[in-house]
Amino acid sequence: MRFLIAAISIAAFIVSGNAAFADKRVAFVVGNAAYKNVPQLPNPAIDSKAMARVLRNVGFDVVEGANLTRDAMTAKLLEFGKKSEGADVAVFFYAGHGIAVNGVNYLLPVDADLKSEMDVKLGAAINVDLTLDQTMSDAKVKLVFLDACRDNPFAAKIRSAKATRSVNVQTGLAEMKSGEGTLIAFATGPGQTALDGEAGTNSPFTRALVANIAQPGIEIQQAMTKVRAQVSDETSKGQLPWGHTNLTGNVYLNPVGVPAVATTDTAPVLAAGKQGSDVELEFWRSIKDSNKIEELNAYLTSYPNGTFKSIALARIAALQDGPSNTTRNLSAGIDPATFTEEASQVSEDQIGLDKGQRRDVQRRLTGLGFDVKATGKFDEETRSVMRRWQAARGYPATGYLNKLQHKALLSEIVSTSAASSEQADDGPARRRSQGGSGRRHYSGGGGGGPMGGPGGLLGGMMGGLFGRR
Repeated sequence: MRFLIAAISIAAFIVSGNAAFADKRVAFVVGNAAYKNVPQLPNPAIDSKAMARVLRNVGFDVVEGANLTRDAMTAKLLEFGKKSEGADVAVFFYAGHGIAVNGVNYLLPVDADLKSEMDVKLGAAINVDLTLDQTMSDAKVKLVFLDACRDNPFAAKIRSAKATRSVNVQTGLAEMKSGEGTLIAFATGPGQTALDGEAGTNSPFTRALVANIAQPGIEIQQAMTKVRAQVSDETSKGQLPWGHTNLTGNVYLNPVGVPAVATTDTAPVLAAGKQGSDVELEFWRSIKDSNKIEELNAYLTSYPNGTFKSIALARIAALQDGPSNTTRNLSAGIDPATFTEEASQVSEDQIGLDKGQRRDVQRRLTGLGFDVKATGKFDEETRSVMRRWQAARGYPATGYLNKLQHKALLSEIVSTSAASSEQADDGPARRRSQGGSGRRHYSGGGGGGPMGGPGGLLGGMMGGLFGRR
């Protein structure tokens, strides 16, 4: 009887969890790093990819871009503005250079060449106030995250210009007030400079956002309190994020665990905790056998206080002491377009992969530490693994392949023992081993065996829930 009640509770939770993501959620996520007229920044493009992945995982339709020129950035903003019409929640995230001139904030495309106040105001930069008003005004809830308070070399150029020496050009961004239903968050306080972080990782502010804002059942203002604490601690109190909020209700980016109606049953809250732990466990399983420092760092970025933190740190230290001898990514020979060209079902069909070639893709992914069964069928489990592989490599994470990504995958050297452990045939023994829903990462013991009894049923239900993307 207790099992029946628990099963009903979890089933109700699944329904309410799906309904929680039924609202219209859109996001604009851009990171500009490859500036043409000043030194490039190390991390904004990485920051934007991490933020886009987090938002997609909680149901956002993300308009994403990296290293955008003025025209390309305008096109993305127009797309975002159209999608945000009537949105329940709209998120605006920007990482890169920004500048404040006479108290007005501007975001800088990668082709910006600012020598005077006139260059800023005549279109070389993006006016933040005007942009937010034009693209997000129709959304019910507006969340703005600006990781654009880096030390800006354009500021000195403008100050030194004869015609604009009296202009007020701040080192960081200027203070902004939020309108009704809006939260605005800066990487640091008005007029101050934020840290960019180590090259190849996230900035302290973005790392804290990624770790906190989409935690199950965490209200956004509670999450931002955690963000401020994490950044302050990580920078030894050298940087403290600043914000202004005028939200009129509670906002959850990941409302899992927030009951739709008042209830004394604790099953939904417990299930939310289970989801958080299972998502982390799946992430760890996908990289546990990898010899790539960047993948271990990706885990630490997503779970700074995770269960496997000490193991990840120890593995990184060991890898830094000597070269890897099992897997490596031959990034030097990768076409740069691989990092920007999005894949789709159409682009994957154009490759013309037969069943054997699909198995080869799956075996290669497994050999690189992204565990998936070599069935020759690209099901949802395979799509999920592909997204993780794409995200780890910095490719657009769609879960589909294009010719460039397929070529890049074939160029990677995989662990021979891991790749050969997958059987090529679909014999009876293999079919029996799959069992149930086939989502081995989420069943009770982590295996793919048949589900028997109450525990098996619950494992299958939880697998179905947590496997959803």
